[in-house]
Amino acid sequence: MKAVVAASIFFAACAVAVFAASGGVHPRLLLTPAEVQEIRAARGHTPLFDAALAEATAKVERALAAPIDVPQPKDAAGYTHERHKANYAEMQLAGFLYQVTGEARYAAFVKAMLEKYAALYPTLGNHPAAASSSPGRLFHQSLNECVWLVHASQAYDCVHDTLTPDERARFEKNIFEPMAHFLADERAAEFDRIHNHGTWAATAVGMAGYAMGDDELVKKALYGSKMDGKTGGWFKQLDELYAPDGYYCEGPYYARYVIMPFYVFAQVIENNQPELKVFARRDGVLCRAVDSLLQLTSVNGEFIPFNDAMKEKTFQSPEVILAVDWACVRYGRDAHLLGIAKRQGAVALNAAGLAVARALAANPQPPAFEYRSVAYGDGPRGTDGGVALLRAKSGGSQSLAVLKYSAFGMEHGHYDKLSVIYYDQGREILSDYGSARWVNVEQKWGGRYLKENKTYAKQTVAHNALVVDQSTQYGGDYEAAEHQHSDAHFFDASDADFQVVSARDTTAVKGVAMQRTLALVRDPRLAFPVLVDVLRATSATEHDYDLPFYYQGHFLATNVPMKVATTERHPLGKDHGYQHLWLEAEGTASGPVQFTWLNGSRYYTVTAAADAATQLVMTRIGANDPNFNLRNEAAFMLRTRGANKVFASVLEPHGVWDGTKEFTTGGFPTIKSVRVLAATDEGTVVAIAGAGGLAWTLTITNRAADAKAERRIEANGKTYTWTGNAALRRN
Repeated sequence: MKAVVAASIFFAACAVAVFAASGGVHPRLLLTPAEVQEIRAARGHTPLFDAALAEATAKVERALAAPIDVPQPKDAAGYTHERHKANYAEMQLAGFLYQVTGEARYAAFVKAMLEKYAALYPTLGNHPAAASSSPGRLFHQSLNECVWLVHASQAYDCVHDTLTPDERARFEKNIFEPMAHFLADERAAEFDRIHNHGTWAATAVGMAGYAMGDDELVKKALYGSKMDGKTGGWFKQLDELYAPDGYYCEGPYYARYVIMPFYVFAQVIENNQPELKVFARRDGVLCRAVDSLLQLTSVNGEFIPFNDAMKEKTFQSPEVILAVDWACVRYGRDAHLLGIAKRQGAVALNAAGLAVARALAANPQPPAFEYRSVAYGDGPRGTDGGVALLRAKSGGSQSLAVLKYSAFGMEHGHYDKLSVIYYDQGREILSDYGSARWVNVEQKWGGRYLKENKTYAKQTVAHNALVVDQSTQYGGDYEAAEHQHSDAHFFDASDADFQVVSARDTTAVKGVAMQRTLALVRDPRLAFPVLVDVLRATSATEHDYDLPFYYQGHFLATNVPMKVATTERHPLGKDHGYQHLWLEAEGTASGPVQFTWLNGSRYYTVTAAADAATQLVMTRIGANDPNFNLRNEAAFMLRTRGANKVFASVLEPHGVWDGTKEFTTGGFPTIKSVRVLAATDEGTVVAIAGAGGLAWTLTITNRAADAKAERRIEANGKTYTWTGNAALRRN
């Protein structure tokens, strides 16, 4: 506790001493003259910051040793694209090094680079490889143009005072003014759009405006292209993209991307207009934005990959390092973020990075970041559904179950209401595909989203979500999906041995209501926590129901006799994502289904309630994929038909497998059967039985949530009673 208080006091002092407004002098964006002096004095005394500085210096020295190349834009992910990206990064770092070292050669490098862009940019029209509705000039989409301008504005700000009035006028007339007006005026629809693209655009235009002292550009950045605070602008982005608890509407992958322009421009505003109190806006929502972003990772720091996510991104991403540093400084009360900074092992090259490096030098063992069970709301008021995480210790690691019931997430969302993801051993066990994209790989459509992103990755069948009539939720209609959301039912993590979350949806499939409940249960008779999953679908008419489970690992066994496609495979369907799935095997259940696979050092078994009308289907991604764009991952699917149906299952980790020592134990599950005893409008009752006399009865309310309500179900001649929203009776 003393460490937390000390860190809070330290950061508060830094905020007062270091982050004073810079007035009209330069630098004035992410560096101020006072900060430059602070950084100069600290050189050689803060190992983590010195390491970042040495890395930047080496990168810039390599750039100085090579010819400056500002090529004619040509490709979407090839040489010219990457060269312009490298140029803005090298300019920004060279400007920073000039301020820190005072060496004129760094400023000369920035000036020489800007001279070439001042000659090139006025000659450009739309990028020749543009394929979006908002093309850029240097890049195939205007979003990349925004990122270029964010970095180049910092470089210009840092070398501003080394330039003659004529040089400043030329650079502003030929680069910064036309690029800023191109983004704010010619691309006004994108600029005002409440979206990560709009956030980047507002940040880019605002930074150019502050660097040039252009009040009109600054006002457009803050308040939208019409400067009225209604059409768009950075403040509107902040107010509408985040829920009050800090959840970002496009999901964690894009929360990682957008956190940079939010924190960067917040600091720029603070340095130039501290009276706007930007870090206090919405009761400090930017602090909660960082906390929720980190909560939405596995214990290894990998972002939970729902929606259009690439799985390679972790909390080591530069955007997150920068945001963690600023959050540590601006919101010192959350000093547990220092634990993340220590794990990141790097700091940003700015005053916040210096402050964090000093804090870690003074306190090398800060409090660890607390990964907790939490439910997040979605939407600007937090009422548009959400995402819930249940966590429990599992051996030397942690079990993490995720239930997604959020709004769609704009065009980066997927049709996966009430989908589930599950981690154990720091691994995805039940996985989400994420997006079909190879970022910056020219051979894969220039690094853009592939067509399979729409035909497979976004489709309902690509997720651990209920598929009705082999079709996609909302009929795959984005306009319908974007204005709907699922709803939180209840969440309770107060009992570490029985954590439970439930959500409902009545919008995704016309005429079908769904409720899914997850419980993370610990029991002395089980080596690891188990995940209980109960999904109830109700309808006035019969439907075909498919519930896929995409598992990571190697299949071992099932108790269902299977007909295996050993010599010829066929797609599982013709559209809605089914055309990309191979039918590998199928069989009919005669009672509870068991399906076991191996992942890492553990076995995993799903035991699911089933009857003679239930089929087990084994499938694999990869059909109708002529360019081999999709990963060939496996799934099993529970398939049945009816009007009302309850899918109840238990996912049990068990045993140990050590391939090095050729040792195994506990290869068969303790849980033996799952049965649905009752399913009425009042509630659902599930019986779970296993070896050693294990017998649980799980009761779930299907009525309105009320943690104190007395519940009662009468079904099949039996009466079940409990208090609250859900209960687990153990025998």
